Amino acid sequence: MPLTPGTKLGPYEILGPIGAGGMGEVYRARDARLAREVAVKVLPASFVADPDRLRRFEQEARATGQLNHPNILAVYDTGTHDGTPYVVEELLEGVTLREKMAGAPVPVRKAVDYARQIAHGLAAAHQKGIVHRDLKPENIFVSGDGRVKILDFGLAKLTRPEGPAAALAGALTAAPTRVETADGVVLGTVGYMSPEQVRGQPADHRSDLFSFGCILYEMLSGRRAFAAASSVETMNAILKEEPPEIAHLNLDVPPGLERIVQHCLEKNSDERFQSARDLAFHLEALSGISTQVPALRPGKSAALGPRLPLLPALAAGALALAAAYYAGRQTGTPEAPVAYSQLTFRQGSIFSARFTPDGETVVYSASWDGSPAEVFTTRSGSPESRPLGLRSAEILSVSGSGEMALLLDAHYTLGWMRSGTLARAPLAGGVPRQVLQDVQDADWAPDGRSLAVARRVGGRYRLEYPTGKVLYETGTWISSPRIARDGRRIAFLDHPSLGDDRGRVAVTDLSGKVTFLTEPYASTASLAWSPAGNEVWFSAGKTGNVRALYAVDLDGNQRTVDGAPADIAVADVSSAGKVLVTRNTARRGLIGTMPGDDTERDLSWLDWSRPSTVSPDGQWVLFEEQGQGGGPGYSVYIRKTDGSPALRLGDGSASDLSPDGQWAATVSLARPDQIVFLPLGPGDARTLRLPGFVIYAASWFPDGRRLLLVASEKGSLARLYVMDDEGATPKPISPEGIRWEVAISPDGRLIGTAMTAGVPRIFPAAGGEPRPVPGAAPGDIPSIWSSDGRSLFVVVRTSPGARVDRLDLATGRRTSVKTLMPADRAGLIDIAFVGLSADARSYVYSYRRVLSTLYLVDGLR
Repeated sequence: MPLTPGTKLGPYEILGPIGAGGMGEVYRARDARLAREVAVKVLPASFVADPDRLRRFEQEARATGQLNHPNILAVYDTGTHDGTPYVVEELLEGVTLREKMAGAPVPVRKAVDYARQIAHGLAAAHQKGIVHRDLKPENIFVSGDGRVKILDFGLAKLTRPEGPAAALAGALTAAPTRVETADGVVLGTVGYMSPEQVRGQPADHRSDLFSFGCILYEMLSGRRAFAAASSVETMNAILKEEPPEIAHLNLDVPPGLERIVQHCLEKNSDERFQSARDLAFHLEALSGISTQVPALRPGKSAALGPRLPLLPALAAGALALAAAYYAGRQTGTPEAPVAYSQLTFRQGSIFSARFTPDGETVVYSASWDGSPAEVFTTRSGSPESRPLGLRSAEILSVSGSGEMALLLDAHYTLGWMRSGTLARAPLAGGVPRQVLQDVQDADWAPDGRSLAVARRVGGRYRLEYPTGKVLYETGTWISSPRIARDGRRIAFLDHPSLGDDRGRVAVTDLSGKVTFLTEPYASTASLAWSPAGNEVWFSAGKTGNVRALYAVDLDGNQRTVDGAPADIAVADVSSAGKVLVTRNTARRGLIGTMPGDDTERDLSWLDWSRPSTVSPDGQWVLFEEQGQGGGPGYSVYIRKTDGSPALRLGDGSASDLSPDGQWAATVSLARPDQIVFLPLGPGDARTLRLPGFVIYAASWFPDGRRLLLVASEKGSLARLYVMDDEGATPKPISPEGIRWEVAISPDGRLIGTAMTAGVPRIFPAAGGEPRPVPGAAPGDIPSIWSSDGRSLFVVVRTSPGARVDRLDLATGRRTSVKTLMPADRAGLIDIAFVGLSADARSYVYSYRRVLSTLYLVDGLR
């Protein structure tokens, strides 16, 4: 009979009933010794005589008692009362996930948070070799503060008894996948069983991941993944049918999240995620939440949300890894887990990271909390980083003798192109010795005596090795030179467009014979040689800035090393097989003001909004989306500066608005010899093809008839061309070596443009000798002429901010007009693409923000 208030079970006094279920009755009780309230689960006397019920009750106690994790219900004690067993558990206040859903979808943000916690709890159980086998919303509890707890391990099964978990072997290994009563009723909820459970086959940890997928599907869609009129029909659906796409049921669910659900619900367990840590890592990446689980030390708890109690040795060793998962190995029993250990915990951007000669210490450069870039050192297992006293410096390479190659005072010149001063400094400390200017990147040779350098000389990018010997040269740009472990080759990224991170992997031998190993990717970030030195591992994405880690051998054969729905950039690979990667959350945003209102508005539309121009009245901004949302060919939009919704005009790169406000000039990425004119209203697009040219930008003269082009011909650098009419032969009016930012005077006679080197110049539109802009400084970017033509507004990049100055063209006098800087500076790496209205009172600008976390990875193959 039920226990009455006041009943004593050892030191526990029953206060009242909480509920009852198939596994027992649950009561609220008070532990007099610790003055705390607990939950006591009692197996009713009628069940004690049932060997199966008794076994399951004891099994749950043993299994849960071995697990000590914030997302698993804690067991404090066990005992018997009048021959009836009981279990003492933590007292939870809240509701089950079933009650939380109440037949409706859970908000996406909440669903991801709950799913992330469930995955971490499962990872802890699976690490102990315990498979739950009965995951369902009724066995997931959500506390009042949003903490998720996994309940009811009554059907748990030990699949890999090892270490401290081996003591459970006798109790759990005999537990069958399908447990039936004498009446033949399946224990567990049919709609959440995995296909292998339905078939009565052995079920390992991946069975729980299928059940997890069913739960996540239901949270997002508001309906069960598999539900039919009978259990038999439901089982058949689990084996043979796919649930409806979530996007058809809930438009708010991002595609990346739906892909995670689909990956969990694969019928073949080999095709699912291969561990709960794998799953948790993907959810962390999707939500932008950093996995912060530093190694546990005696007497200390990990600082992740609530304080974690110390775990048994086996689990503590596992949780010391920030995330451990099987990286896409399509096998039933992965050979070894891929372990991710988080090294950084502050907010900001990481520019580079390298192993030191001992293979354990890491040197990295980062801009934390809006401060200038600085060089730090850290080691695995330590949440702290130590600064080396090198400010405004970035690490490029560390030689075998412990000498660093540094980039001092680095700044973005155009898009992702950077420039700084190459310097050398001992790792042990000392003042850097400057070596070379206008450097993008560098790498030490294996012998530590010479450097391979990517730098700009005379408007062209060169790969030099050793310094001064040119192995490759291009009119666009290159990055990430890395010398092979045997010193015989150099791998690098070749970028076909100025400033754009589109690129392909290339390799050159020491004679300058270049081989392109891949086709261009939409986005590339970095590369390194594989542990064996027979492949190049590189970070790239096919759309937007979500990049995975790929490998390519010298014959061009490619494969995926690691991937997630987030930006993963390889920083370094040691010969022992350890890898440094950064996980980045990047965004280019758009901020602007409208006429008559100086209040800044965030005018960003998708994930990578780059403004091109502002209409003369300041009411419209033409911009492009270059990221995941913009697609592989980018997308062109126009939007009012009052924040009204944006209108998509078409594909391509945005360039200029026509003076009559009827057209947008765009450049095709697929066909760089084409200018496409997109109508802002009714009408058809027009295409202007210029064979033999690569077009970077096109602008209208004030007369609305002539066009100014920034373009290059084969083998040449960018220069200015004037087209007197649409379709006329372009006439060059400048030498090579100009940037694409231009400003045309109100009368159309003069053009101010930035140069790849030196101060901006003014070119006559009819041709002739240019002259420097009076009062200008190197790096100034012309934006717009004053309406009277007497002044030129220029943008000064102050890293990471920017400033707008007015230059008097008669006297050279410089007057500061506006400083541009978002309120939140964390992760801000630069401000660019500033556009001004005709009166220079309204403006737009683009900010670029990258938030990074550095990981040490072991086990990638």
